[in-house]
Amino acid sequence: MGLTFVEGVVEGPTGKERSVRFLVDSGATYTLLGQDHWKLIELTPQRVMDFTLADGTVIKRGVSECLLTLSQGKAHTPVILGEEDDESLLGMVTLEILGLKLDPFRRTLEPMRMMLARLSRP
Repeated sequence: MGLTFVEGVVEGPTGKERSVRFLVDSGATYTLLGQDHWKLIELTPQRVMDFTLADGTVIKRGVSECLLTLSQGKAHTPVILGEEDDESLLGMVTLEILGLKLDPFRRTLEPMRMMLARLSRP
């Protein structure tokens, strides 16, 4: 399998925007913004959460929210506020909010099949 990258634009609460190149990470729950990106758009931590790295190490990171625009649409999404050496990742929560899924074979983002249940009435 190869790596999949997508270009997006993030916008903070003051309207400042920044173009970001995201690695699509199907193993990441939340999207992560590199430190330079979230500071430029003036995000601030809304809460602090624990995250477990692949080696089992637990780290704490601030979490905020921003408006994210991809070619497939835009939505508000939670984001981890990365530290100096953290790379920007596009996580599954953001993909699901946008109704997208990763096709790992074609290395593209595709629309999800959206399910809706309906009550049947006699």
